Formats: sequence, C-alpha cells, structure tokens
Amino acid sequence: MESNKEVFSTVHHLIERCKDGVKGYKTAAEDVEDQDLKELFRKYAVQRDSMITELQDQLHRMGKTDDESSSLEGTVHRAWIDIKSALSSKDRKRILEECERGEDYAVKAYEEAVNKNLPGELKPIVEQQYRDVKNAHDHIRSLRDSARENA
Repeated sequence: MESNKEVFSTVHHLIERCKDGVKGYKTAAEDVEDQDLKELFRKYAVQRDSMITELQDQLHRMGKTDDESSSLEGTVHRAWIDIKSALSSKDRKRILEECERGEDYAVKAYEEAVNKNLPGELKPIVEQQYRDVKNAHDHIRSLRDSARENA
C-alpha cells in the first residue's frame, strides 16, 4: 500500500484537477452560445463537483481534510487558461479543443492515480471517476472531431 502521505497527495491532486474542470466548464457554460454545449458543460461541471465531494469524503474518512481555501481562489491549471479566448472567438471547434486539453490533464491525473495501490473504498471510487473523466474526454473529442469535419 502507498504511504498515507502519498495517498493524500494523490487525492488532493485529483481534487485540484476536478476543481479546474468545474471552473473551466462553468466558464464555458456561461459564455458558449451553442445550447447543446452549454447543457453539456453544465452537466460536466456538476459531475466534477460531485467527484470533489466524493474525494473529500474519502479524505475525511482517513482523518484528513482538503484545504479548500488554497484552490478556491487559486490559479486554474494551465490547461483551462485559453478557454476564455476560445469562447470569445465563438469557434465551436476551438472551444472543444480547449475543453479537451483540460480533460487531457484530468485523464492523466486519474491514470496515475489508478495505477497506485490505493486503500479500501478509495480505489473503486477513483477507478469509477477515471471512467467518468475518460468518457467525458472522449465525448468532447468526438464533438471536436465532428466540428472539424463541419468547419
């Protein structure tokens, strides 16, 4: 089993990536004009928010808490930085490319986490969240691909 410090660090990293996703998707949902994307981005923001709650609950069960203050106003991961400029361009393909880039970071974080020896209930939760993040990534990518074809 991984050391407690490494487990907490892994969970905290996943929480950070989910927070990035919430913030990125909320921003995208507010500013995107395409109604289908607006609804999809809202759905993914809510999904990531519930994933954060699940992970924080697991930390709590291990006697730890996530330091929310450090990331509420913290900087969004570089992956989501260009979402605003993509949104202002009103270019569906570009918006989806930026969302996919953000998802790439989340998928990578989850891939690293599922390969660790996580304790008890945490492992199946992280594995399920990984599948959810991977599905979101793949869905965004397929939307991006069809936007490229229709451009």
